[in-house]
Amino acid sequence: MVQALVIDDRDDVATLLEDAGVGAQAAGVTLSEAVERGHKVARRAIAAGAPVRKFGYPIGRATRAIAAGEHVHAHNVATALGGTGAYRYAPAAVPAAATCPPVPAFHGYVRSDGRVGTRNEIWVLPTVGCVARTAERIAARAAAMLGDRVDGVHAFTHPHGCSQLGADLGGTRAILASLACHPNAAGVLIVGLGCEENQVAELVGTIPEWRRSAVRVLAAQESGDELAEGVAKIMELAALADVPRQEVGLDRLVLGVKCGGSDGLSGLTANPLVGRISDRVGVAGGRVVLTEIPEIFGAEQMLMDRAADARVFEAIVRVVNGFKQYFIDGGEPVSENPSPGNVAGGITTLEEKSLGAVQKAGRAAVADVIVYGDRLRRDGLTLLEAPGNDAVSSTALAAAGATIILFTTGRGTPLGFPVPTVKIASNRALAARKPGWIDFDAGSVLQDGFEAAEAALIDTVLAVASGRQTAAERNGEREIAIWKRGVTL
Repeated sequence: MVQALVIDDRDDVATLLEDAGVGAQAAGVTLSEAVERGHKVARRAIAAGAPVRKFGYPIGRATRAIAAGEHVHAHNVATALGGTGAYRYAPAAVPAAATCPPVPAFHGYVRSDGRVGTRNEIWVLPTVGCVARTAERIAARAAAMLGDRVDGVHAFTHPHGCSQLGADLGGTRAILASLACHPNAAGVLIVGLGCEENQVAELVGTIPEWRRSAVRVLAAQESGDELAEGVAKIMELAALADVPRQEVGLDRLVLGVKCGGSDGLSGLTANPLVGRISDRVGVAGGRVVLTEIPEIFGAEQMLMDRAADARVFEAIVRVVNGFKQYFIDGGEPVSENPSPGNVAGGITTLEEKSLGAVQKAGRAAVADVIVYGDRLRRDGLTLLEAPGNDAVSSTALAAAGATIILFTTGRGTPLGFPVPTVKIASNRALAARKPGWIDFDAGSVLQDGFEAAEAALIDTVLAVASGRQTAAERNGEREIAIWKRGVTL
């Protein structure tokens, strides 16, 4: 008997937990063809045109009749998604938060404004791509001089800041300003060129007054020796990093949740496991931020039903329909996802991907919705406007204020981002094959259960928040990417 998982009694399909050949028995049916791990088989006959259910919800429609025991995938199921939607405010009762066992505190850096960082670094942010390499050289020279006085000096480069207009330029400026406010950075050096659209003065003007004492600026075109001047300014900032770690509660953690390179097991193991951690942080009084708006298409009503009030519901509708219109205006279908890697891993439609992806947010009410480049305003769960692209969305999570990111994956990726990013494998094969990328094996859920995996993952989260390096940090993987939406001059 081949192991298979049925999530809901209403489901028409079961997901295989191991590869199976023709004639194998799984979920009470005989397989009529070979099916790989993470892919689906029909539990019963499905008529042509009928909805196909997984997670208790439709994930698409059958494009032909499907017999029990057949492989159910892109060859016989298609998305049912269309354009923008008309949604109704029908709030559901949000399940009472589970009583979470007490967890030990983590050790973070308490800033003068009361926020808590998980790292004590100095960040170098170029206003424009023309000084990207200059920023990297300044950071490298300063890091060598400071040694272990700080957790690191990092330049976050990008190709934008010039040849941009209007809202597109505004988005670049907003992301950089929000990154400049991050509590993981004791201080920030902003490196400008001088002639770019993203002028230093305008960028600094969008940084709140309370943060500007931790910011220094460098105008490269006006400097006699930009490297020496930049390093000198970082030395000034180093005094702000002269603080010890302190014990703080889980309520001081800001958790970003993200998935990338998902497979058919992501929505069964890693994402619901992260949802349990999200609930723990929320119950403790902390903050959780969910993004990747195109990867909630097909599951958006589940989040809308959890809106804290009508204002939040309307904000979710605006950001979802706005993103759908963004696709339509670009001449693209809203259901273009899933990616080739997702499909190879067993995900058939965007609805299936989304129903698995939203589980990272746990069961909490949605307390707020913020737009791209904004910073978090409320405790609890916030929905953030950003695309699904790993680097763009993870950068937006960091800019919003996430001090640690839980990143689930079924296929694997080496990418790292401005804040510690814990890579969580959906399956044991990936964790075993790529130990240099993966920090936690959520495939253990299938053997040990969710409670044991949750206890192990919260220990990992607290250790990373207290200073343990993630695989991406050890590998020097630190990137940002900015969402480019407008014309380029």
